[in-house]
Amino acid sequence: MTSSSRKLFDLAIIGGGINGCGIARDAAGRGLSVLLVEQGDLASCTSSASTKLIHGGLRYLEQCAFRLVRESLAEREVLLRIAPHIVRPLRFVLPHHNGLRAWWLIRLGLFLYDHLGGRTQLPGTRSVDLRSDPAGAPLRPVFTRAFEYSDCAVDDARLVVLNACDAAAHGAEIRTQTRCIETRREGGVWVLSLEGGRDSAARALVNAAGPYVSQVPGSSAGRRIRLVKGSHIVLPRISQHSASYIFQNADRRVCFAIPYQDEFTLVGTTDEDFQGDPAEARCSAAEEAYLCAAVSAYLRQPVSPADIVWRYAGVRPLLDDGAPKAQDASRDYVLELDAPGGEAPRLSVFGGKLTTYRRLAEAALTRLSPWFPGAGRAWTAHAALPGGAFAWDAFEAVQDGLRARYPFLTQALARRLVGAYGTLAAEMLGDAHGPGDLGRCFGADLTEREVDWMAAREWAGCAEDVLWRRSKLGLRLNASAAAALDGYLGGTHECSLPPHQGGREQLS
Repeated sequence: MTSSSRKLFDLAIIGGGINGCGIARDAAGRGLSVLLVEQGDLASCTSSASTKLIHGGLRYLEQCAFRLVRESLAEREVLLRIAPHIVRPLRFVLPHHNGLRAWWLIRLGLFLYDHLGGRTQLPGTRSVDLRSDPAGAPLRPVFTRAFEYSDCAVDDARLVVLNACDAAAHGAEIRTQTRCIETRREGGVWVLSLEGGRDSAARALVNAAGPYVSQVPGSSAGRRIRLVKGSHIVLPRISQHSASYIFQNADRRVCFAIPYQDEFTLVGTTDEDFQGDPAEARCSAAEEAYLCAAVSAYLRQPVSPADIVWRYAGVRPLLDDGAPKAQDASRDYVLELDAPGGEAPRLSVFGGKLTTYRRLAEAALTRLSPWFPGAGRAWTAHAALPGGAFAWDAFEAVQDGLRARYPFLTQALARRLVGAYGTLAAEMLGDAHGPGDLGRCFGADLTEREVDWMAAREWAGCAEDVLWRRSKLGLRLNASAAAALDGYLGGTHECSLPPHQGGREQLS
């Protein structure tokens, strides 16, 4: 392909995880022409394998990472405001363990946690008597007091997808299932050779490939990353109480137990150094045993690996700061700019966490601003993500409004649709007057109408994309239903239910 026939973008981004899609959204909204390429599906690696939290990172205070905690807590407020459909408030109960951290030390940490980030929306910390409070019901009687504090849950993969949707709405070109074969500087721009024989060019290149950042063709990243595997398990719900729990472990790590998808409890996470292909990361038997033991130490009814209904693992691309243990490696991010002699710049992204992706994107555009002096200013802190244009505490009102407009919806389905699409749920349902207008149901209230929306608007190409990233309905559909869904989608690309994540078929 000749240089004259290549489409020239301002910015090319490699990587369709949270950082790549966040940068694409920010840049496109500033008026830059943007190309994002992802070798698989959006959020198909690390960004869909998190603990599903928007949080400051309480345990990072012990590492004196005050700037990271402050920035994360401030972002918690921002994301709750701009994405109230997929970011929801949580109250965490932290039982006091007499053999571990002192009561006064935890209280001091939570005082800082309440005040570092300029909290204005969420309630602060309170003390809890577990002998009388409902939060104590599932816990062993030896635990008599606790603290309760605020953080937020998030649908991690949908956060990625909605950033990509908004980037596309601002003119960005999003290409999934597109591997970048080569990158090279040529004639003052970056040339990307893409799978399928297509070449594109850009004035600047961003390498946001996460755990693959050092493997991008032509990469000369000077920073070392530390691949750290984090595994999670999902159990039948351990308590009917609405609170989440954070348990201290004897190894000074913490373990979260969070209500998940109504019927389940999400438990995580581990921290293990990892080598190999991040796509092959699996939750090991040892990790399953560790997580079960961590929560069983606190529960009246212990759990075992036999109770697990789903497990998944992801690899975090952390900056290698020389920490002796994987759990102590920094979750902060670093941006490395490569533009020798004023050549076309390449920005490589290292580290980071889900909570701070938007600030990372702003920082990336600041680093690239000398090459784009006419670009607009930062804007994403006050612009709702698609479907999120309502008050952070108005979720139930939006849900009730959807049911009033579509009376055939059950409360559970209306809640799920608002939790995925926000105010766009009505646009997705369109002129439907009853369930029959939504087409075939594949199970768990997933209909052709919704699948068509995911395929047309959200780059979903197969059952895995729909069931494990655009939704988590894979927990409720069996293998035959997934096969029927794949057949309906027409096999846009090759994929299958992740073997490391399991599925409903493991329960039957």
